[in-house]
Amino acid sequence: MFVSPVLEIEKDWIDYNGHLNMAYYNVLFDRAGEDAFEKMGLGAGYPRARALTSYSAEVHVCYIRELHFGHCVTATFQLLDHDEKRVHFYQELRHIDGWLAATSEQLCLHIDMSGPKVVPFPPDILANLERVQADHALQVVPVRVGRAIAIKRQAHE
Repeated sequence: MFVSPVLEIEKDWIDYNGHLNMAYYNVLFDRAGEDAFEKMGLGAGYPRARALTSYSAEVHVCYIRELHFGHCVTATFQLLDHDEKRVHFYQELRHIDGWLAATSEQLCLHIDMSGPKVVPFPPDILANLERVQADHALQVVPVRVGRAIAIKRQAHE
């Protein structure tokens, strides 16, 4: 599993409630995900070199515990699944003291930037994804994977 470098909460990211604004959790997940994407061959140089990239198709963030200015965090990245055009991954954002602050589950599409349109991964990138997924499959699938948003109602008698 990939673990990001330490990331620090910036002052401008704090909202009027005195904690990290919800949008910046996504910034942190994105920054940490970039590190993992780089290691899989899909980093910042990939679009320039091949005119290919990835777009987020769906993201599900769960906010577990507040973060504040000056807090430092790391994020994990676990590749759950992939096919010839998509990757499905899960991340956890943890305070450096170890407690869970948020989770993110995401589906990304592989994009030809000339379209833009969804296209298959090149063979070398697909091989990277297969290798990483095989490694990450040795990890337990986190219990928070696959959560749905819903209001659970009690059956009326």
